[in-house]
Amino acid sequence: MNRLLALAASALAVSGALTCAPAMAQNVAITGATVAMGDGSEPVENATVVVQDGRVVAAGAGVAVPAGVPVLDGSGMWVTPGLFASLTSLGLVDVSAVSQSNDIEADDSPFGAALDVAPAINPMAQDFGYSRAGGVTRASVTPEAGASIFGGQGAIVDLGADFDAVRHPRAFQVVEMGERGARLAGGSRTSAHALLRNALHEAGSFGDAAQLRSGGSAGGGNTVVGQDSRMPGNTDRSGDVLLTRFDAAALVPVVRGEQKLYVRVERASDILAMLALREEFPALDMVLVGATEGWVVAEQIAAADVPVIAVALRDLPVSFEQLAATQSNVGRMVDAGVRVAIGGYDSSGDHPRNLPQQAGNMVALNRVPGATGLTWGEAFAAISSVPAEVAGLGGRVGVLAQGAHGDLVVWDGDPLETSSAPILVFVDGVEQPLTNHQTRLRDRYRSLDESERPRAYEW
Repeated sequence: MNRLLALAASALAVSGALTCAPAMAQNVAITGATVAMGDGSEPVENATVVVQDGRVVAAGAGVAVPAGVPVLDGSGMWVTPGLFASLTSLGLVDVSAVSQSNDIEADDSPFGAALDVAPAINPMAQDFGYSRAGGVTRASVTPEAGASIFGGQGAIVDLGADFDAVRHPRAFQVVEMGERGARLAGGSRTSAHALLRNALHEAGSFGDAAQLRSGGSAGGGNTVVGQDSRMPGNTDRSGDVLLTRFDAAALVPVVRGEQKLYVRVERASDILAMLALREEFPALDMVLVGATEGWVVAEQIAAADVPVIAVALRDLPVSFEQLAATQSNVGRMVDAGVRVAIGGYDSSGDHPRNLPQQAGNMVALNRVPGATGLTWGEAFAAISSVPAEVAGLGGRVGVLAQGAHGDLVVWDGDPLETSSAPILVFVDGVEQPLTNHQTRLRDRYRSLDESERPRAYEW
């Protein structure tokens, strides 16, 4: 414990010496630690990580510390890139059961695809601080479908303690297929697929018409028509259309492959149906979300080069679309060559900061006879570099590579063990506070003055 306190104190001294403004990046080197690069490789012992001007300069064994860079002794510690949480509601909800504080979905909205979570994200929400204290430094904030199969446009945030959280607004579009998509579409998968295909066709026509009116050529170019203020207000949409002008405009970049399409789907046959959709819309940049039965069609997913965001351990056939659920789903997909990020949660007790536990379970699964898990390096990559790649940020976050963002976590032990915890967290080279509502409650009641309790407690 004294060793940990000394390291924390040293970090605070570095922070005080180098930070003249709250958001100023720090130059720091951590030496003698066990370092996980986040790229799928195994941890490196007695290694060094150097961060300057908010970026990783070097990481590994035998790294020299540049002159003038303050050094922290990381002996006995682990250093990793910050965790990337793929599917979260961070900043969209305070109390999920209180509708006034819950912006995850819009059940009564006239819009679907046009919904944009970015303006609603609140970095002061308690989940931000709680997740940050667990080592999460970046996350995708994902809306859920409410009034239609389209949930809207998600954003990528960093978890720095400031209001500048949204780093990439409108990073992806969410569409609900499978059983829930069928219900939202009117009661059948046939309707859900018809609605999706129609929406993509309408968006393509809308984008082409808008581009022609603006003097461009239909179906090409880099112009993204329909996002924010660039959407033309007089686009002619006479004829048989189902989408509002705003929803059609929001789907233009999806059809053109300029915005990712996150497809929630579980059943193997539904997965294949979505992969086949790219024959009709070849530019779709698709990500499968859920994919409980992904292992059944893992070779087809890998051949299509479509990444997956999946729950680590899901083995209960709780619905007809999850009858082939198995704890080996993620491991089998990875072995088949599928890029799999661990994300998604099966109960209210799960939380983004529990990602290391989920990844650790995948390592332990290798010791179960007949099961398929992940190596340590693969498991940690599934909560760091792989979700970053899925989000379009490969090489920039989730790894300790030269030029990557200086998102670091210093742990008091193996991060995939539940007994370990972060003791230092940096976002873009800025040391972050680890206090949050839960730590304040802990400290308050750890030393509660019992002398002021009512006399009834003595009986």
